[in-house]
Amino acid sequence: MNWKKINLYGGLILAMFFWAFSFVWYKIAFRHLDPMALVFFRLLVAAVFITILLIITGRFEKIQKKDYRVFLLMVFIEPLVYFLGESYGMQLISSTIGAIIISFIPLLTPILAYMVYKEKLSWFNFAGLVISFIGVLMVLIGKDFSLNAPLAGIALLSLATICAVSYSAVVVYLAKKYRPLTIIWIQNVWGMLLFLPLFLILDLEETLKVQWSWEVISPVIKLGIFPSALSFIFYNLAIREIGITRANIFTYFIPVITAILSYFILKEDMSALKIIGIVIVIAGLMISQQKKKVTSPKNTKLDSLPFVL
Repeated sequence: MNWKKINLYGGLILAMFFWAFSFVWYKIAFRHLDPMALVFFRLLVAAVFITILLIITGRFEKIQKKDYRVFLLMVFIEPLVYFLGESYGMQLISSTIGAIIISFIPLLTPILAYMVYKEKLSWFNFAGLVISFIGVLMVLIGKDFSLNAPLAGIALLSLATICAVSYSAVVVYLAKKYRPLTIIWIQNVWGMLLFLPLFLILDLEETLKVQWSWEVISPVIKLGIFPSALSFIFYNLAIREIGITRANIFTYFIPVITAILSYFILKEDMSALKIIGIVIVIAGLMISQQKKKVTSPKNTKLDSLPFVL
C-alpha cells in the first residue's frame, strides 16, 4: 500500500472539502459578524496558526527588500480586494451560487496566462468557458427568467474571481524564491494589517455589541485554519507531486459539495434546474482542461498556483 499517495490524495480531498465548507461557514458567521470583522478575525486566526507552524518547523525565511513591493501587490490583490468582493458578495447570494462563481478561477487562469505569458489557448479552453457559462446561467436564472441572485452579489463575487486569477500571476514570481508557508504567512499577516483600519472604521462598533460564544467563534476559527491555511498547504503539496492539471480536477467538485452542504445545513433550495446547471458547469470545467500538458512544479507557470477561499 502506497501511503505517500494515500496521504497526498487524502490531503487534496480534504482541501476541497474545506474550501466547499468555507461558503457554508461564511453564512453561519454572518449571523453574528459583519464582513470586515469576519475577514479581519479570519486572517488573524490564519496568521497565528501559520506562525505556530513556522515556529515548529523552523522554516522562517528572510524576505529580500526588492520583493517587498511584489508582496505588497499580492496582498493588495488578495486578500484585500479579493475578500472585499467575496465577503460582501456572500452576504447577498447563496453559498451554492458563490461556490459556482468562484469555481471559474481555474477556467479563467489560462486566459490570463495567454494575456501575460502568451501561452497558447486551445479550443477546449474556449468550449469549456462557453459550456460552463451556460451552466452558470441555468443556476442564476429562475423559471421566470429572473435572476436568482442580486446582480450586485454576482458582480462582487466576479471581482473576487478576477482577483484570485490575478493573484496567481503575482505569486508565480514569489513561488520561485520562497516556500509556500512563507507566502501564506505574509499574505495573512500583511492582509490582517491592511484590514485592521477597515475593521476599526466600519465594523468595530457593531462587533463590540456581539455576545461572544462558541457559536460565534467557531466558524471564524474554522475559516482561518482550514480553507485559509490547511487547504492551501495540501493543494501545494499535491501540485508538487502530481502537477496542476491532475490536482485541478478535484476543484471541480467544490460547487457540488457546497450545494449538498448548503441544502442540508443551510436549507438552501435545490431545484432540478440548479442541479443540471451545476453538472454543466463541472462538465465545462473538465472539458477546458483536456489535452493540456501536465507541467512539473519547476516549470509550472501561471496555472500552477491554487486559489485561496
